[in-house]
Amino acid sequence: MAHLFTPKKVGAYALSHRVVLAPMTRLRTIQPGDIPSPMMADFYGQRASAGGLEIVEGVSISIAARSYLGAASFYHDGQVEGWKAIANAVHARGGRVFMQLIHGGRQSHVEMTGGVAPVAPSVVPFEGVALTKDGFVPVSPHRALGIEEIPGVIEEFRVAAQRALDAGFDGVELHGANGYLVDQFIQDGTNKRTDAYGGPIENRVRFLREAVEALISVWGADRVGVRISPSGEWGAISDANPEATFSYVARVLDEYKIAYLHVIEPRIKGDDTLHEGHAPVAAKYLREHFSGPIIVAGGFDGESAEAIIESGDADLVAFGRHFSSNPDLPFRLQHKLPLTPYVRAAFWGGDEKHYTDFPAYQPAQQPETTV
Repeated sequence: MAHLFTPKKVGAYALSHRVVLAPMTRLRTIQPGDIPSPMMADFYGQRASAGGLEIVEGVSISIAARSYLGAASFYHDGQVEGWKAIANAVHARGGRVFMQLIHGGRQSHVEMTGGVAPVAPSVVPFEGVALTKDGFVPVSPHRALGIEEIPGVIEEFRVAAQRALDAGFDGVELHGANGYLVDQFIQDGTNKRTDAYGGPIENRVRFLREAVEALISVWGADRVGVRISPSGEWGAISDANPEATFSYVARVLDEYKIAYLHVIEPRIKGDDTLHEGHAPVAAKYLREHFSGPIIVAGGFDGESAEAIIESGDADLVAFGRHFSSNPDLPFRLQHKLPLTPYVRAAFWGGDEKHYTDFPAYQPAQQPETTV
């Protein structure tokens, strides 16, 4: 672990190691109102480490941006104290914490959007699901955003970024991955527009550019990250030439000198492994297009994390599933200690069970001897 546990400057911050907590939609807010719960503060506090980075699960920027009942959001004042408690819990352990901001776009249901149709760059029917009080249900039919509506959505990203700043976070990450609204604009399988936001890749990344610029206007570029998922399959997303598309995206983001580029490898779809043993490919081709720090995520263990950092294709590795059940994951990886298995049934909602009740590593007690 000679490379995984070396310091790294990421944007404005000097980190002491390269094990990152990946954003995971865990559906633990208090309802109604999407209030961040005390157990969320416990969860993030438990997983914080001195000089480590955590990225908080996708935080919806408005009611219309929501996709899953119980998921995080930050659009009203009643949520402020809960988010402050989470930031304080991480800082108390010496960690840094970024808030990931998301708009679900077409991946939603009218029960989650306040009764209005979900929005997307274009109407391209698909068989997705949202989470409501009735469980996972088929998404509602969506409509195309009018060009005059787009500035309002960008402003919602800016306001949410300001809220994150006011709540004491260290930065924000734009969720441009997994088939949500930003990704829907980028990829040509979901963007069929013929105006300034559609057609050639230069136009399809316009929404991404404007969202990034809104976040930078609040935070400065060195406290803003972006997550992408080249060739990802979540949300029935697709592009005719993902390598060309996301190489261009990486070059665009490099111009802004953002804190980091966060890349989900295509061997993962949501919380499932699609391609067991598949070598990481996305970060490898993106490396030549992005000069800043690259965080990779998707199916890594300690050995493969060490290997990709040693190769130079990535600078940090984000863990989700293993971090869910090992609050002291950096310590365990550094010392090559056994990992507690994760509990998939607790990923999508629940209480403290299999969420905040995983213990840190306890060495086996040696039996006492008598003389």
